[in-house]
Amino acid sequence: MKNDKMKNQYRINEQIRVREVRIVGEDGSTVVPTRQALDMARDQGVDLVEISPNANPPVCRLIDYSKFLYQQKKRQKEMKAKQVKVEVKEIRFGPQTDEHDYQFKLKHAKEFLEEGNKVRAYVFFRGRSILFKEQGEVLLLRFANDLEECGKVEGMPSLEGKKMFLYLAPKKAGVAKKSQQARDREASEAEAKENAKQQAAEEKPSNGGLFANAKISADALKKLTETDE
Repeated sequence: MKNDKMKNQYRINEQIRVREVRIVGEDGSTVVPTRQALDMARDQGVDLVEISPNANPPVCRLIDYSKFLYQQKKRQKEMKAKQVKVEVKEIRFGPQTDEHDYQFKLKHAKEFLEEGNKVRAYVFFRGRSILFKEQGEVLLLRFANDLEECGKVEGMPSLEGKKMFLYLAPKKAGVAKKSQQARDREASEAEAKENAKQQAAEEKPSNGGLFANAKISADALKKLTETDE
């Protein structure tokens, strides 16, 4: 059924009833009467295929129609393979989630976002725990902040029934913005490395100085020897 639909998508040969067409190929394009284009296709043993009917004049190619359909099908398959299927992954919290559980779920959410998936995080309020909805909102905001480098917030936390939702979408590769906390940590690490390097340089004996002193002593000894002679 799919092949029949694709076959009927293009007009070929005698189905093309306009007065003139533009023939495109590797050498460029040229406008010729449709009858002449049909003769050209017949002489080359191929078909006249209309690939852009809305152009003025319509654009055609001289190509074997079966080969043309195969190329179109192959191109569509490649485009479909390149399309990334985005899934929505859920992360569930309680209003009083402990730190260990929070870090565990944070790690998984980061993996989901880095794989190109969206994340729907929510806090579920059971019974009277709805009284802690402010606490749940703070938790979700912290969650969004901790994922700032790889995810962007699509909406602020919102309460829907007994659940408070937060939606995060992955950031594009190469444009992830580092959080202030990450930048401060990197700056501190760089400063610590620099201080350690300077301290090591101060404590390490200067080999250059030893070699220089040895050279001076040798030169002095040589001069004394020459004087004695």
